[in-house]
Amino acid sequence: MNKIMLVIGLFVFGQFQCAAQSVTRLGLTDVIEKARNQSPASKQAETRKKNRYWQYKLYKSNYNPQLALSGNVPGYNRDFLSNRIDDGTILFQDREQLSSNLNLGLNQPIGLTGGSVSINSGVNYFSDLNQDLTRYSSTLFNIQLNQPIFGFNDLKWDKRTEPLRYEESLRSYVEEMELVSREAASFFFNFLDAQINYEIAEFNQLNNDTIFKIEEGRYNIGTTSKDKLLQVELQLLRSQQDVVQAQLDLETASQQLRAYLGLQTNDTLKLTIPETVPEFDIPIQEAITFAKLNRADYLAFERRRLEAEREVSQARAQRVEANLVASFGLNNAADQFQDVSNNPNNQQRFDLSLVVPILDWGRNKARIETALANKELNDYVIDQDIQNFEQEILTLVRRFQVLRSQLKISKKSDQVADERYRVAQNRYLTGKVDITNLNIALTEKDQAKRSYVNSLRDFWVAYFDLRRLTLYDFANNQLLYDSSK
Repeated sequence: MNKIMLVIGLFVFGQFQCAAQSVTRLGLTDVIEKARNQSPASKQAETRKKNRYWQYKLYKSNYNPQLALSGNVPGYNRDFLSNRIDDGTILFQDREQLSSNLNLGLNQPIGLTGGSVSINSGVNYFSDLNQDLTRYSSTLFNIQLNQPIFGFNDLKWDKRTEPLRYEESLRSYVEEMELVSREAASFFFNFLDAQINYEIAEFNQLNNDTIFKIEEGRYNIGTTSKDKLLQVELQLLRSQQDVVQAQLDLETASQQLRAYLGLQTNDTLKLTIPETVPEFDIPIQEAITFAKLNRADYLAFERRRLEAEREVSQARAQRVEANLVASFGLNNAADQFQDVSNNPNNQQRFDLSLVVPILDWGRNKARIETALANKELNDYVIDQDIQNFEQEILTLVRRFQVLRSQLKISKKSDQVADERYRVAQNRYLTGKVDITNLNIALTEKDQAKRSYVNSLRDFWVAYFDLRRLTLYDFANNQLLYDSSK
């Protein structure tokens, strides 16, 4: 009994020494919070969200007027020009010229028709240095309409697909953050497994050392055999090996958790077992409904259908190409810059260009039929994806219910196995059971503890999977993403 008290005293002293070091204690909630706030994975999700936001802003800018200033200031040219005179002789004449132009234009796309209307103003300058000639011309204003006829309207289709794509990105961000929580939970339990294995290995080493001393004392007084003493000694040596391996595994798991969380401190990490789990019901149909309402994938199904329809529309629009250009303005030319605005002339333009295929050997038909076939295939794929989408939710909900039952059983088994070992230990110390039965109780205790932790892992990983796949927190009855905000 004195030896047992000595071992307990050494263990308490070791615990006091560890407490003197800098130890950071973390629970599952703490780890998940750190992962969502500072982990590289969360920063990547934030950056992707920001990138998608600016892509959406770029799309919105396509419908706004664009004011642009363009020009060539200055332009200098010096070379020889070939000039054929009346008798057919070619003369090479040198020239030295300056030319500049400056234009200011306001362009407004027309989302309804796919065309554009623009207002432009510009001035041109020309100077022949050899002949001492200077000319100016200007367009005081010019209104121009550029309208494709029967053409494909990118702006109209973008207005249908891009808002969906942006809404997808917002929901995807929430899903990514839930995936961060899920991965953080996985790394948490990897560390917790290693920590518990190390604690078990240390406990077993101390326990086996005590048992060896007891068996050694019994051997010396002749109450046990050499065979049992060697068996206990071999068990002690194996437990010492287990401690070394468990310590290495613990350090590896610690580094992995630190890397995922982005922790920069060198404090010793100590994790606590999340004994309390939330109690809630998950109606299967309700889970599927939340997934359809909230998930980015379900929006993607609609967007993919629209994109397939877009491809068909674009293929049909290529059968006939026509473009209308009409403009009206005022322009003038003069030797002096101040005179270019005097008595300007009307500037008018009307142009209708057409490309109508007469014989294309079925090219247009093949293009349209290909787009239609792709749309049909896309519809079949989406229908299958929807079934897989619902089946994934259905399977997870049913599995979650099983995991909850398994967790309750494994927790009770851990308590029973721990109590059984204490009873077996006391009986061994009084000589009522042998070392074999004590080892069996110890092994069952360790297995029950590991099984309990693994059940906790499965439960919490499934819990965060459920949050990610439905974007709904069933534990607190609240949406994780609100599209109205």
